[in-house]
Parts: sequence; C-alpha cells; structure tokens
Amino acid sequence: MKIAVFCSGNGSNFQAIADSVKAGDIKADISVMVCDNPKAFAIERAKKLGIETFVTSLKDHKSRQDFEKAILAELEVRKIELVVLAGFMKVLSADFIAKYKNRIINIHPALLPSFAGTDGIGDAIKYGVKATGVTVHFVDAGVDTGPIILQDAVEVRPDDTHDSLAERIHKIEHQLYPRVVKLFVEGRIKIEGRVVKIT
Repeated sequence: MKIAVFCSGNGSNFQAIADSVKAGDIKADISVMVCDNPKAFAIERAKKLGIETFVTSLKDHKSRQDFEKAILAELEVRKIELVVLAGFMKVLSADFIAKYKNRIINIHPALLPSFAGTDGIGDAIKYGVKATGVTVHFVDAGVDTGPIILQDAVEVRPDDTHDSLAERIHKIEHQLYPRVVKLFVEGRIKIEGRVVKIT
C-alpha cells in the first residue's frame, strides 16, 4: 500500500510511522511526505530516511483550492491509497476529503470529542480533567469530528505543565499511530456509520 504522510512541523509521528515501516512491522511504502512549511524539521527527517518530499505552502498558490489541487495531483501521480495527517496544521476542504473518503486519518492529543481544535493539551489542563489522552480518527468535513479508530488515556497530574503533559502524550502517540496505520494496511478497520470496528 502506498502512503502519504502530511506534516507541518517537527515530524515525530512521521518518524514513528517510518520507523515501523522500516522495521517491517507496517507492510507499506511511504511514497511521499507532503509538507506545507519549508522550514519544518520533518523535511530533514524525510531526507535522512530517503523518503521523497513534496513541499508547497498556501502562499505559493492563488487560492486554497489551487493549493489543494497541487497536492491532489501529487497524490494521484503516486497512486496514494492512505493519507496520514501527522501534525499537518491546515484544515482540508470537504472536496479534498471526499476524494479520499475513509482514507485520511489524523491524530489528536485529547480524548475526542473532548478538547477538539488546536490546543487539546492546554484545554485539558485549563478544564481541570484528571485524564486526557490520544485519539486516532478518520477525517471528515468537520474539525476533529470523524469516526474514532483508537484511543488511549493519559493521566493528568496536579503539577502538570503543558510541556510535561505533552511529553507523555507524545509517547502514547508514537505507539498508537503506527498501530492504526498497520491495522489499516492489513484491512482490519471497518466503518459502520460512526462506529469503527477492528477485526
């Protein structure tokens, strides 16, 4: 199976997935890493791994539609079957998502549907919850509203800062995301309405 991983920043989840592919645990090929930030460290990670990159930012195009068209053309040429969003900080349009229906997955640093949006970790701390976690879900036209594939909980400690909680959440992310990609590649994920079943 041919995979595209989308990144905007550090790329640690991209690294975790690429390491699992390299180890033979995920029997797929990361054909390209798509990045919308030419300064992202994820690009360096891809170069070290020998994975091709497609770097294009919104400001390089006349419109968001043109930006997405350029990315879609790249995916089509490479016959991509699964899109993995790994810290990609752009919301994809409904048209883009429709072209890869139930073939785009995302990871979020909270137990959705709680604390959707850009700062799930900070929002959880501010709210005072005793547990938060990680969610991997399919992407639909909403923001963090797609069917949930897998979740794992993380305790919120009384003395947690954003950084300390983020560190523990990232450790879980790096285990959970490769696991979901593996399940998808093996054809073990089924969707019935909003409910995702693992076979």
